[in-house]
Amino acid sequence: MHVSTVETLLEYEVKAPTHFCFNIEAAHWPTQRILSERLALPSGIAVRTFEDKVSGNRFIRFDAPPGPLVVDYKADVEVYSEHVDEHLPESPVSEVPDEIFHYLMPTRFCESDVMGSVARQMFGNEPPGISRVRKIVSWIHDSIQYRPGSTNATTTAQEVFVQRAGVCRDFAHLGITLCRALNIPARIVVGYVWFDEPPQDFHATFEAWLGGRWVLFDPTGMAPVDRLVRTGTGRDAKDVAFSTYFGDVTMTRMQLDVLEHEPRKTADSGREVVELAAVGSA
Repeated sequence: MHVSTVETLLEYEVKAPTHFCFNIEAAHWPTQRILSERLALPSGIAVRTFEDKVSGNRFIRFDAPPGPLVVDYKADVEVYSEHVDEHLPESPVSEVPDEIFHYLMPTRFCESDVMGSVARQMFGNEPPGISRVRKIVSWIHDSIQYRPGSTNATTTAQEVFVQRAGVCRDFAHLGITLCRALNIPARIVVGYVWFDEPPQDFHATFEAWLGGRWVLFDPTGMAPVDRLVRTGTGRDAKDVAFSTYFGDVTMTRMQLDVLEHEPRKTADSGREVVELAAVGSA
């Protein structure tokens, strides 16, 4: 167990009235507990918040007038490690739970139907189970170059497979695609984690359904998956975008900070303390 202090500072120039939706808050999830949090927005903005009860994803929505916009979120989150059995089996499709079944389907960024023959050729003879998923993860890590700027917001897993380069979301999409092509449910997970080499950024990983539970993998190998502060879980990146807006907007600044430290022994350490404030920007 450890505590991560995370902060996101986002600045925009809003050129016309715009509706925003942010997914930057720590999710309500069994492996993490929010100790404290603060959201700062310019005064006068009416904020709506809602939560997806299945994924734990939390969303912030509001209308912003033209002009500068600053969004600042900070939280202390306690993160717990989970033991992973290295003998977890795959589930026959007929035994995949109804609520998990849609994670077998191809999506916009994860064309598992198109890449089925490739996945079977590369990994079809591997023993089913967690070891096969680890083989997929190792292949992606060894074969795909991590290259910032090599892809964009519309790049798909198939395109990454062909060009052999991408960033963390592309690595995750490729892992998801190859798993689904082998009838293993898989989904994307994004959040905050500390990197050895800055700049810090939102990090994308993926989960595979094995032995009746979700297991987290990071094909980039950039950070330990058990230290991730989860913000979003979904079918692919379009479900977990940190910022979605409907209007004419330019992002002028994005800064993420992650600090890991030991749990503080305070009177409040055994309960959740949440502070949500809308304040004027300095």
